[in-house]
Amino acid sequence: MPAAKQPDSFDILLYGATSFVGKIMVEYLSGLPQNEFSWAIAGRDEQKLIALKAQHNLTELPHFIADASDETALTALCEKTNVIISTVGPYALYGETLVKVCAQTGTDYCDLTGEPQWIKAMLDKYEDEAKHSGARIIHCSGFDSIPSDLGVYFSQKLAIEKTGKPASQIKMRVYKLKGAASGGTIASMLNVLKEAGEDASLRKLLVNPYVLCGPEHPFHQRQKNHKKAEYDSELGIWTMPFVMAAINERIVHRSNKLLSSLYGQDFKYDEAMSSKTASKAWITTLGLGAFVGAASFSPLRNLLADHILPKPGEGPSREEQENGMFDMRFYAQLSNGEMQTVKVTGDKDPGYGSTAKMLSQAALCLAKDISDVKGGFWTPASALGDALIERLGKHAGVFIKEL
Repeated sequence: MPAAKQPDSFDILLYGATSFVGKIMVEYLSGLPQNEFSWAIAGRDEQKLIALKAQHNLTELPHFIADASDETALTALCEKTNVIISTVGPYALYGETLVKVCAQTGTDYCDLTGEPQWIKAMLDKYEDEAKHSGARIIHCSGFDSIPSDLGVYFSQKLAIEKTGKPASQIKMRVYKLKGAASGGTIASMLNVLKEAGEDASLRKLLVNPYVLCGPEHPFHQRQKNHKKAEYDSELGIWTMPFVMAAINERIVHRSNKLLSSLYGQDFKYDEAMSSKTASKAWITTLGLGAFVGAASFSPLRNLLADHILPKPGEGPSREEQENGMFDMRFYAQLSNGEMQTVKVTGDKDPGYGSTAKMLSQAALCLAKDISDVKGGFWTPASALGDALIERLGKHAGVFIKEL
């Protein structure tokens, strides 16, 4: 049975507030109308939490101490809030205990993981408990995978309105992307490559587009996997691999499963970066391949992590965040033969400035707008859908519209 919430429980509680993205979220949340929601922050280092509050003139904001492995302390946090947000990654290393206690206590949860192997493990271990307790668990509530998940959801609803049927295929192409990676994101990527290098069964799991759909999903359509630069004659553009496709595509297919095959059982979906020239497409592809190859080899991975790549807690400057943006296009093949195009844009760098706003609004949406979704592991589109699309346009600078 879920634990009873304290009478004065908060709408949302941000765990990992002193992480790189957590700090951005504190600044963002403090700028929202404070009479519309209640919130608190938590982490493992009290002095850092106090300093963060002082920096933003939030001395009255409640804060709590809990280590990511301390089940008792995390359970106490869950008793204080309706929704808990976790920014503590890599989640495969530090995230399981909080998911476990949320599933046990009936506490709603959002995070920004992009680690499919970890999500699969959490589904296998805790989905039944979450359904029983009423906890709504929503992974991937940042740049991976809200723009992709909601972009497809919006596109398919539009297609059904126009033709009465979902689009049989959608291609997402990253039209523009300006932003930098943080140490936390790099650490998560390196950990996935490390685990895959050590476990052949995990490598097999990671290439399955339906790995997050559960054992009884109805999908068997062969999906395209962009491994190299190539020319898309249908769209008239060069394409190259998109590093986030590995998680985004799997979240989109899970949404289709949770939405009772709203997109169709034979739905095809793939993601890639677009390029104006063949040379850029090939240079980028070869560069990405060289990085993945090096990071898959233990000595080189350690060298990159220790001496070259940004470390956890490091990331793009405020100027880089403000000057960043993303523009993603969703090309849907409609049943009447027409091509439909939907654009999803963000006004800050995708991984941090925009992610902080998207994750905050996803948690507020879950706390304030969604009452008819039962316990279990959901995706942004399947649980939050239209309500989150509206919130993102009003409060997060993320817009979804047809071209």
